[in-house]
Amino acid sequence: MSGHLVAIVGRPNVGKSTLFNRLVGRQTAIVEDQPGTTRDRVYGDVEWSGRTFALVDTGGIVEAPQSELGHSVKAQARLAIDEADLLVFCVDVVEGVTGDDRAVADVLRRSGKPIVLAATKADNQERRISAANLYELGFDEVIPLSSQHGTGTGDLLDWIVARLPPDEPEPETSLPRIAIIGRPNVGKSSLLNALLDRERAIVSAVPGTTRDALDTPYSHGDRELILVDTAGIRRRGRVEVGVEKYSVLRAIRAIGRSDVALLVMDASEGVTAQDTHLAGYVLDSGRACILVLNKWDLRPKENAETRDFDSRLEHDFNFMSWAPYVHVSALTRQRIRRAIDLALTAWGERRRRVPTAELNRVLRDAFEAHSPPSKGGRKLRLLYATQAESEPPTIILFVNRVEYVPEAYDRYLENRIRAAFGFIGTPIRLRFRGRTERLTEEPA
Repeated sequence: MSGHLVAIVGRPNVGKSTLFNRLVGRQTAIVEDQPGTTRDRVYGDVEWSGRTFALVDTGGIVEAPQSELGHSVKAQARLAIDEADLLVFCVDVVEGVTGDDRAVADVLRRSGKPIVLAATKADNQERRISAANLYELGFDEVIPLSSQHGTGTGDLLDWIVARLPPDEPEPETSLPRIAIIGRPNVGKSSLLNALLDRERAIVSAVPGTTRDALDTPYSHGDRELILVDTAGIRRRGRVEVGVEKYSVLRAIRAIGRSDVALLVMDASEGVTAQDTHLAGYVLDSGRACILVLNKWDLRPKENAETRDFDSRLEHDFNFMSWAPYVHVSALTRQRIRRAIDLALTAWGERRRRVPTAELNRVLRDAFEAHSPPSKGGRKLRLLYATQAESEPPTIILFVNRVEYVPEAYDRYLENRIRAAFGFIGTPIRLRFRGRTERLTEEPA
């Protein structure tokens, strides 16, 4: 997941989500393809000309919202504008410039960010020519495009990558990097202060980090590591309704710069949709994850209550059942060091490599124990497998016919692999290839 953010903004119904889906290459803003989640996805990674950036789709901005929802959408969009490196301002070339477009333009100009005006719905030559009328909004760059047909999107991507900030160098240290993430008010600051045994305000940040996440060296017994802090997601003063949804903008950057994420949740409230949203971004990034249930001191102490809570937690996070969870209290410091123990274990598991011979033995046994149904009288056969990468562990399975691999069979194989080798706290990725496809990764 990239540390650079590009926001798509504009008034309602100008084609922002359609453009977003075109650029990320899938119907992310509408259809969620990760089973077991309830994520309202408005983020996606885009790769172009050797650069990668995170794209965020925002709700439509209107000059004078008439409802609480409208004010919420406006607040969310303003936060996205503030956090983004570049802004793509969408204006409908068919309707032309409206009062709301002018209001959005005024907001964007005050941001001081690089801005390109995307003239959407330019589906034919006449509309592309009329896009010149949009220069009246006062921006230097106007790119006519059609999200439906894909025309002009390459020009837009060229503009974006030419203006992205330089990529941050990889951290020179090989120490484990553990990010503390979570929605506002779940106790991230309290957890960090409890771990450091001092107030966060007097801790100096390591130079050279991003403006959104602060790095703090931390000694855990005889282990040295880096805590990547995203506790300052809320701004000082009043926070408008709805900005919690976009607080993940900063967490995205921290996740991309870490090895393990401590996903902190408020146990007194239970799991919320945004908790699972954040977990989804950790999963997509291939980082290890520990679920940290903070404020456990506020929960009832009965065993039955604990079992019921854990059962609901496991149900809500069934899409990443490999992630361990721990009940903690930053206030009483109950089990806070256990959270770091689990994070270090997950860090090691994410770097694990398994011998090719043992991997093939386990997978051949799995195929024999549960062979997929045959197609046209032919069965799926495993030719061989190898671990091509670590961080996260990535396993390539060469089979006779990739199209014979049934849906969800990879979940079965993943379970067999985990039973044999562990990989506690880290996602693993399975890639199926036909017998004629070459292996370009370095095998284990």
